[in-house]
Amino acid sequence: MKVMPKSYLTPNEVAELLMVSPTAVRQWAEKGDLNALTTPGGHRRFLPGEVERFARKRGLTLNTGTSGALRVLVVDDDVQLTRYLAEYLNGYQDEVVTQTVNDGFAAGLKVREFNPHIVLLDLMMPGINGFQVCRLLKAGPDTKVIRIIAMTGYPSLENVEKIMAVGADACLSKPIDGQMLLKHLGLNQQASA
Repeated sequence: MKVMPKSYLTPNEVAELLMVSPTAVRQWAEKGDLNALTTPGGHRRFLPGEVERFARKRGLTLNTGTSGALRVLVVDDDVQLTRYLAEYLNGYQDEVVTQTVNDGFAAGLKVREFNPHIVLLDLMMPGINGFQVCRLLKAGPDTKVIRIIAMTGYPSLENVEKIMAVGADACLSKPIDGQMLLKHLGLNQQASA
């Protein structure tokens, strides 16, 4: 069973990540330099993505204590495909942490919480489609660095050009070729699955 990364961090956990004292973290939060959420009990909690943004802005290195696994968010309304891709990438559990959502709206929320390095993004979803999600991510100051790998069952020249024009790094045809996906993710080709 895969352990999900924590959604929120305490001031002490942030201090450990940033290699500073908890007092420094609290002072940054009080000044508004490091955005915090406040629990009903009055305790500060920090989103991992906000801590990473703060660290990048200040030129700080995070003390993650991990191998720096690649965080991949799979966004597709096809539940079977998201499940398949998550299981496939779980074969690389030391190198990849995967989470999935099944619509564009949920993708926006999950990006803030999970702070992925790469989003595998379906183009044709009801509601907010992949083109809109990609455009929104590339327009955000904290999300524009996320690599977008689009996926489509309709790989027309028009769709490929359109998604690349709004910022995708690649567009893969469905059914997804596992080796091609691994190449775009930059993973070793030695599957442990």
